[in-house]
Amino acid sequence: MATVALGSKAGKWIMASSIMASAMAFIDATALNVVLPSLQKNLNASGTDLFWILNAYLLMLAALILIGGSLGDKLGRKKVFMVGILIFIVGSAACGFASSVTTLVMFRMLQGIGGALMIPGSLSLISSSINPNERGKAIGTWSAFTTVVTMGGPVLGGAFGDAGLWRYIFFINIPIGIFALIILAKQVKEIKDEDTKQSLDLAGAVAIALGLAAVTFGFLRTPAVGLSSWQVYTSLITGALLLVVFVVIEKKSKSPMMPLQLFSNLTFSGANLLTFFLYAGLGAGMLFLGLNMVQVQGYSQLQSGLTFLPFTVLMISIARFAGALADKHGPRLLLIAGPALAGLGLLILSFVKQTAGPSGYWTTFFPGIVVFGLGMSFTVAPLTAAVMGSVSDHFSGTASGVNNALTRIANVFANAILGALAVLFFTGALQGEIKNIKLNNKQKQEVIKQSVNLGNAKVPDTLTGQDKITIQTAYKNSFITAYGKIMRISAGLGFLGSLMAVFFIKNSAVKKGKG
Repeated sequence: MATVALGSKAGKWIMASSIMASAMAFIDATALNVVLPSLQKNLNASGTDLFWILNAYLLMLAALILIGGSLGDKLGRKKVFMVGILIFIVGSAACGFASSVTTLVMFRMLQGIGGALMIPGSLSLISSSINPNERGKAIGTWSAFTTVVTMGGPVLGGAFGDAGLWRYIFFINIPIGIFALIILAKQVKEIKDEDTKQSLDLAGAVAIALGLAAVTFGFLRTPAVGLSSWQVYTSLITGALLLVVFVVIEKKSKSPMMPLQLFSNLTFSGANLLTFFLYAGLGAGMLFLGLNMVQVQGYSQLQSGLTFLPFTVLMISIARFAGALADKHGPRLLLIAGPALAGLGLLILSFVKQTAGPSGYWTTFFPGIVVFGLGMSFTVAPLTAAVMGSVSDHFSGTASGVNNALTRIANVFANAILGALAVLFFTGALQGEIKNIKLNNKQKQEVIKQSVNLGNAKVPDTLTGQDKITIQTAYKNSFITAYGKIMRISAGLGFLGSLMAVFFIKNSAVKKGKG
């Protein structure tokens, strides 16, 4: 398969189109996290509704991204990439016009379908088009630019949120997507595997989609009805069984969406385990950090978004360099140190209590964000290079799909499991806070009922004066307690990711131009 130099005209167009399209998908996640308070108020959404708005997109992405990668390998990476971009643009426009939580969830699912075709296409296009000896540098460049745009999402989201324009988070994707389509149509050549005759694994896609949806539903229902409810344990058991069925289907299928033989390579398996743990911690950590800043610490949505600028600066400065280091020395040491540093950053952030607001940022949140940013900057490009470099070019789309699917699955589980735990932690802390407050049982029940809304909990109208102030303080203290526990769990997930690199990643298994 012919390849081009990274610095050539063709190489630059490939990078530009891949970065623009990927940025559309990634910016949604971070920007949406920041505008959740505005969205929640505008659409009268509950705390559980918010997690479904986040998870509807991630569920479709996780379920179909593997098929997206395989389709690119079979039908042409450029063609499938372009179809994905088009569907994502349509889904984004529909989300921008959504008038209710239900319609927004539906259109987020449409976005997820587009993303499933689009996201693996970007890395697969780079992997199969750029010269092997520059592949790590190319992936590092892609990682740096997409992460910068991704982390710029909170700033953009904050500005739109404060202005009451949260819908523009979706509308902004339209011009970006159109530019990417024009570049692909005019400047990028088609690349596909001519010898592939595989059919699509629809049974596998249905099994994993239903399995993830059932598990997610079970965890999101837990705070409202308890673990002993038939709704919860039925959903969790059904979901777990469907995920087992998915593995069986993949094992027996002649053309599986997730070829299990890829996991016989321990480096590929270890890199994907690292991805799962690290991105579960990342997803939960960033979500609750943003909610804490806006709903408890008194930051505006724009100020909350601006707090991630140090992270962005570090990614610009380090990610490409880290990719080049991985090319030269192998990714192992970087993948041990990076996730460990990221975990340390999340741990530091977990100890932040009530602050003086934005004026206290530099001595409260800033140190943890810097350490976390350093860890991610040294991880992103080497991790991607390890995944893509541990398989043959023939499986580049599938490998990208598997890794991206695990990233989204990690986020789904983080949102569902840690979201449910956060409500339980919040409720437990709140019960302790109000134990010695002179309220009758009915008032206490009304106060605790608001736990499901976490930082957006509102004092019942029946309470006024000093009681109202006391309960407001109790809500803030309870959220900070829950936040601290979630951040420490997230830190632990980062450390687990580092351990995966210790046990499984081998530089010798990551070969340039392997094929």
